[in-house]
Amino acid sequence: MANNIEIKELLDAGVHFGHLTRKWNPNMAPYIYMERNGIHVINLYKTAAKIEEASEALRKIAASGKKVLFVATKKQAKDVVAEKAASVKMPYITERWPGGMLTNFVTIRKAVKKMSSIDKMKKDGTFETLSKREKLQIERLREKLEKNLGSIADMSRLPGALFVVDTMREHIAVKEAQKLNIPIFAMVDTNSDPREVDYVIPANDDASKSIEKILTYVTEAINEGLSGRTSDKENKEAETAE
Repeated sequence: MANNIEIKELLDAGVHFGHLTRKWNPNMAPYIYMERNGIHVINLYKTAAKIEEASEALRKIAASGKKVLFVATKKQAKDVVAEKAASVKMPYITERWPGGMLTNFVTIRKAVKKMSSIDKMKKDGTFETLSKREKLQIERLREKLEKNLGSIADMSRLPGALFVVDTMREHIAVKEAQKLNIPIFAMVDTNSDPREVDYVIPANDDASKSIEKILTYVTEAINEGLSGRTSDKENKEAETAE
């Protein structure tokens, strides 16, 4: 059961503010506490319980060595998500979702490798043998690839899970994950359909404070999973040495 401090923190961050009642998705009814001034208010006790449930699952995924891909392209979420995901060395997409990012992962990996080959050209001097025009074209390509795919450069295989902020906006990412049976974790507001998500966190997905608060909880859980993985590895190495 969530303690009062957690509830107060969620309240202070405005996690409870939903959308206008006329914009609601009836499937979110179990997570709605009340209606106030034409706006739905989310039940924060349910949010807290769902954070704990999602955190436990994310902890296990991180401990297993799999990656969690964070997806958030809306303005108020981009910077927060990039910072939080990077802090636990997880991949993220905060620019436009590249179609086929999951369902056509081989092609995406080729584009990432193209970045690496350009970097190699610069290191070994090949780049300097090119004409001014060729250099410019390659630089532009490198910049474009970095902007769209730089944050997933270390993701060598499909992620173990997706964490989404705003499932309506990121519906293409959600559909791709569903096709591949990749578990979906998401902040789900009162206007969205929770049935599309495996681990629903009912929350205000429009305010940066709310997004930051939820992301803090989930990345802490991921960090715990990673720490457990590191200590297990060290223990095994110590046993082998003996």
